[in-house]
Amino acid sequence: MDLFNRLVSEQMATMEKLLYLQTELERCQQIEEELQTLQNATDLDSIQIDIQLMKKELKEIQLIFEKQTEEVINSYKETNLTTSI
Repeated sequence: MDLFNRLVSEQMATMEKLLYLQTELERCQQIEEELQTLQNATDLDSIQIDIQLMKKELKEIQLIFEKQTEEVINSYKETNLTTSI
């Protein structure tokens, strides 16, 4: 019976280690998942900043294009007025 009790005690100690490691593994996997989410959020912030900069640049280029279009139209009108006189 002493052998049986010793084996059961060893098995219980092993079970405690197993449960502890299983709990720790799940905790670490949860932390890993949260860190991956944070990493993705960091990437998202970077992409959002890039998008805002590109939108600003696009708006500036659109304004320049509109101004150039007005200049082309005015130049065309002046050329036609001068030619028709």
